[in-house]
Amino acid sequence: MLNILFVCTHNRCRSILCEAIFNAGGGDSLQAASAGSQPEGLVHPLSLRYLAEAGIRTEGLRSQSWDDLGGFAPDLVVTVCDNAAGESCPLWLGSTPKVHWGLSDPSKVEGDAQAVEAAFKATMSEIQQRLNAVLELPLSRLDADQVADELRRLGAV
Repeated sequence: MLNILFVCTHNRCRSILCEAIFNAGGGDSLQAASAGSQPEGLVHPLSLRYLAEAGIRTEGLRSQSWDDLGGFAPDLVVTVCDNAAGESCPLWLGSTPKVHWGLSDPSKVEGDAQAVEAAFKATMSEIQQRLNAVLELPLSRLDADQVADELRRLGAV
């Protein structure tokens, strides 16, 4: 099983969406968690709403610091926002392979409710496509460095 940690500065929207979507669709192949360097403390309510509407479980999702993940040992760290891309990951992550996925932040979209909903659904669709690309890899035959290399090669990042 591949353990993936999704990191976004505030851990309230994009990293939460990734965690939920990857856990919902990853089956026995992977497990996801999310965290932030400066967690907001609350998951964005629209993240929870649109995940639930898509039939994805939201129980247990929380905005948390990577310091709160003592029991989760990631094989791969994926940063999902521009702010998190340059942040130094905590020492306990050591040489864990890191990949950056630039995802648009739907919580920053201004406009009417339809525009905001469309932004959330577009980001969720992009995350689903990236999950599909990960699941197409022969995960049982690759180590985390090779998975990171494959994600870069496939253009999934």
